[in-house]
Amino acid sequence: MINVRRLGLPDVIEITPKKFGDDRGFFAETFNRAQLAEAGIDLDWVQDNQSLSAAALTLRGLHYQEPPFAQDKLVRVLKGRIFDVAVDIRAGSPSFGRWVAVELSAQTFNQLLVPAGFAHGFLTLEPDTEVFYKVSAPYSKAHDRSIRWDDPDIGIEWPLGGGQPTLSDKDRAAPRLAEVATPFHYSTEAAGR
Repeated sequence: MINVRRLGLPDVIEITPKKFGDDRGFFAETFNRAQLAEAGIDLDWVQDNQSLSAAALTLRGLHYQEPPFAQDKLVRVLKGRIFDVAVDIRAGSPSFGRWVAVELSAQTFNQLLVPAGFAHGFLTLEPDTEVFYKVSAPYSKAHDRSIRWDDPDIGIEWPLGGGQPTLSDKDRAAPRLAEVATPFHYSTEAAGR
């Protein structure tokens, strides 16, 4: 059994699997294709990824891959907490350039579905945070793209508490959304899956 909650951008979905606990600990199905399909989420996952961020305030993103390697992502936290963000980059979308965020943690056990056509990024809120995510297309360096995490036109309110994030060179050099020729186009048929 899963709980599905649509966020401020209806294509971005928070999913929380049911935990069954007793004095030994707990058991949960973190991924169940049939249950997700019943909820209208029928994707073919082809790869699992895992990252470890040693320091709190490590920021990864905003990332996406261009077609034909565009990726849907199902993100969850194995250890620690993150501020997880999705930005609509579909040309013609009524919510183009808007963002939503949710805190994911090992404790709350929630996940975030970030569909293709959205840039994705996260900020770690604790040291030694481990993130695990499924993707619907394999990694392709030739199709890998980034958008600036601090693009003022997007205006993400990262919970940095006055600190500075740890960034990769790639993320430091990323262009603003206005400088990107997005390959994604809004379709009312694909919206609100």
